[in-house]
Amino acid sequence: MSAPSDLHRPPTPIVALDVPTMNAARALVEALGESADYYKVGLQLYTAEGPRVVEWLREAGKRVFLDLKLHDIPNTVRGAAQSAAALGVQLLTVHAVGGEAMLRAAVEGGGAATGILAVTVLTSMTQGDLETARGHRVPSVAEEVLRLGGAAQRAGAHGVVCAGTEVPVIRAAYADALRTLVPGIRLDGTPSHDQARVMTPREAAEAGASYVVIGRTVTAAAEPAAAMRAVLGELRR
Repeated sequence: MSAPSDLHRPPTPIVALDVPTMNAARALVEALGESADYYKVGLQLYTAEGPRVVEWLREAGKRVFLDLKLHDIPNTVRGAAQSAAALGVQLLTVHAVGGEAMLRAAVEGGGAATGILAVTVLTSMTQGDLETARGHRVPSVAEEVLRLGGAAQRAGAHGVVCAGTEVPVIRAAYADALRTLVPGIRLDGTPSHDQARVMTPREAAEAGASYVVIGRTVTAAAEPAAAMRAVLGELRR
């Protein structure tokens, strides 16, 4: 899946279905109604419910971002990406640190239908966390994101997952060759929870993000649909 050349559109919002059951997912999708048509299915819900949650969303006319952050030998990842593509998933994540061969295998498995996003540095991580995980000093989180973005670009990935603060770095280096998906989106006044590098919807739009993942700032709100409308207002302002 190649990246569109127009990077001046507002980011595409994706709502995170980080809930434990199908019933909870149904309730959230119903509460949001027509304000959301793109949903993220992550490890919690997919482990609990399996492919049927994706099938249900697709039957309901929703687009699906399957956020499994795959990291395995290339042949296994290729097969998983093929399975995701068969489910009708639009986006699938793999860890960029798995290497170019693994990334390329994911791209091959996803084919033309499923865009592969390479996860660079988790938005829950600080530079200290990153250095502890890598076992050595790194110049900066942004430079590590840029390095991993290079592997994604060479492998033909659709884009990368990064914090909003790193979007300009990726855009400057790769222009429209890589899309950027930004988690950790928070409306002003809502808590950051376990995210270390967060950004408001408006800031993400101004940075040039391609996609933004909307989680607890909407899903934990007293009125999710109202919170979603506030997010959309910031993205399109």
